[in-house]
Amino acid sequence: MTENTVSTRADSTGPASPGARERAPRRLRADAQRNIDSLLEAAKAVFGTSGVDAPAKEIADVAGVGVGTLYRHFPQRSDLVKAVFRREVDACADAAPALAAAHEPGVALEKWLHRYIEFLAAKRGLATALHSGDPAFDALPGYFMQQLGPALGSLLEAAAAADEIRADISPKDLLYAVSSLCMPVSEEGSAYSRRMVALLVDGLRYGADTSRPRS
Repeated sequence: MTENTVSTRADSTGPASPGARERAPRRLRADAQRNIDSLLEAAKAVFGTSGVDAPAKEIADVAGVGVGTLYRHFPQRSDLVKAVFRREVDACADAAPALAAAHEPGVALEKWLHRYIEFLAAKRGLATALHSGDPAFDALPGYFMQQLGPALGSLLEAAAAADEIRADISPKDLLYAVSSLCMPVSEEGSAYSRRMVALLVDGLRYGADTSRPRS
């Protein structure tokens, strides 16, 4: 069973009430997807407070579903961890084009980096599993870069083309730099990470080529 999809069946071409036969599967697919979304959101929250070994019942209770529903969609704990990780990566990547459409390039880049901070905070709840050496998680670092590298790259290119930042920073370098800046510091919360990232963005702007006339 896949982690977040339900197979789609071809439309019936038979003469007898195809619409009636299709209505129930559509409702089941919608219900299943809602259950999956609820479970992933609940798992993210529970992992952040109780760790990745939290009881299945705790996750199911937060999601408002039965434990059987949890195991039906995610038979192994690793299935759930991978699904939470990929969901958070996808949400962060999807934010890039939305921000680019709504803001000037430099502002879109800064707002996306703050969105990336939120992803890093969620990822910390998965750290025990991700660093466990379990081969089930071997593909996740590649997925991370495959999704977030192009998303950040498009924002960097737009900001550099607008002469709002320097042009010699790669997506990989910036992703890792922000990750390092957001390492937990004793007695400091998320506001500290945001201040550090703001300083990093100021550094990118300091190196911008302001000698060329702007369009």
